[in-house]
Amino acid sequence: QVHLVESGGGLVQVGGSLRLSCTASALTASKYAMGWFRQAPGKEREFVAVIGWPRIATAVANSVRGRFTISKDDAKNTVYLQMNNLKSEDTAVYYCAAAANTALVRAQQGSWGQGTQVTVSS
Repeated sequence: QVHLVESGGGLVQVGGSLRLSCTASALTASKYAMGWFRQAPGKEREFVAVIGWPRIATAVANSVRGRFTISKDDAKNTVYLQMNNLKSEDTAVYYCAAAANTALVRAQQGSWGQGTQVTVSS
């Protein structure tokens, strides 16, 4: 299990930007695929983005493509989610996830952070 801590959430206006960070505590965290999910009130948790290991392939959900970018810094055991041109429908609690590969991340089979709130106001 990898301990994950998210940060960077907050309140932003429509069209604004935020960058979320997720830092993993385990020494081998850089050898995990990592991703982001979100859950809005009354809705199921949904996939947002994933980045693989060892091959640094990325994928994002259709709803955020062109606006959100996932990246990682292995030296810092940290994955980032850069969110631009935010919309009100992006309001949700955002969760970081880590697993042995991207398929397991997408299947929500792995370690989770506690979540960070993102609120986009109009």
